[in-house]
Amino acid sequence: MDKLSFLNIIAWIAVFVSLFLAFFLFTVKTENKLANRLFAFFFILSALDLSGFFFYEFIEGQFDIEVFRWTTCLLGMPLFYLFVLAVCYSDFRLKWKHFLHGIPFIVVNLVFIPGFYAADEIEKVRFFRIHDQIPEMLFFRFLVEIQYFFYIISVYLILKKYKGLYLENYANAGFSTYKWLFQMTTVFLCAHVIVVLKTLLRYTNFDETFLWANVLVGSIALLITCWFIMKALNHPELFRGINSKLKLTKDILPEAEIKNEPDHIQNDVIRDQISKLKQYMAEKEPFLDPSLTIQELGNQINIPVRDLSILINHHIDQHFFDFVNEYRIQKAMHILKDQSKSQLTILEILYEVGFNSKSSFNTSFKKYTNLTPTVYRNS
Repeated sequence: MDKLSFLNIIAWIAVFVSLFLAFFLFTVKTENKLANRLFAFFFILSALDLSGFFFYEFIEGQFDIEVFRWTTCLLGMPLFYLFVLAVCYSDFRLKWKHFLHGIPFIVVNLVFIPGFYAADEIEKVRFFRIHDQIPEMLFFRFLVEIQYFFYIISVYLILKKYKGLYLENYANAGFSTYKWLFQMTTVFLCAHVIVVLKTLLRYTNFDETFLWANVLVGSIALLITCWFIMKALNHPELFRGINSKLKLTKDILPEAEIKNEPDHIQNDVIRDQISKLKQYMAEKEPFLDPSLTIQELGNQINIPVRDLSILINHHIDQHFFDFVNEYRIQKAMHILKDQSKSQLTILEILYEVGFNSKSSFNTSFKKYTNLTPTVYRNS
């Protein structure tokens, strides 16, 4: 089997798997249907892009279709960007303004009209023969790279804000959404860098290397798609969005600290609130609720969530996530040393103190004690 045949087989498998994942996302029952549909369309576009390894076999002489297929890659990153927004924020909805993300796709197709779409067949054949040197194609490829890195940076900024809001407002130790989206974005970035390096080989005389690079890119695309399949099948409930109206403490702190009272009175009020909060945490143990949020805790102790957020995240100088988990770990440490509860397993203890993941419990426990739960119990 030659390299071209091997590459075609990989491409066919990758396209099939991508379309299978798109079908799964369209049909799986979930609360976040918008995110699933956006991701499904993203994989349909990915399948269309990967079909370029064999697409020419079915459109002989239909140059317009092939060029239009090229330009659809400009819709991929906008869809991924909107998908990340839909996953991170439970109240995200598509609006007319979001269609502005399709402007680069429209612009490129308009640019291709005089030099290609409106040209005769002879000019179109010539276009394909020397398309690597044609200004319109160079503009297209430049725009693709600019757009890609604009959106990849935007996604990382969204994830950074999402992580901050999550840590300041939620105590659920799973935190799987951020981790998975961050991993996914990083994998996409690494894969794209390889694609860019492969594309640069097009302008060299290393034809053999370019062909092997295509095989490598096709294989990577297949592996990434299979990884998504496994994640989606094993964790259909993966996505946990937060409210987009939440603000980071640093964004609300300046206006919140503009008070008329003297500093010493403010300090006394803050000390009283901290004392009240810690007493409530010790006596009522609200941290035993795995899904505890800062909104729920504020309602329980009659402190506005805005003030409670500033109190914990700024004055106590801990994320709400870490603040709550510290109480959970202290409770776990007490149980681990309690001889009357020696029959309890580590798994039973972590559920009892409010964790819902063994890996998260072990990570948090080691963070506070520098020991694993088992080592601590036996020490």
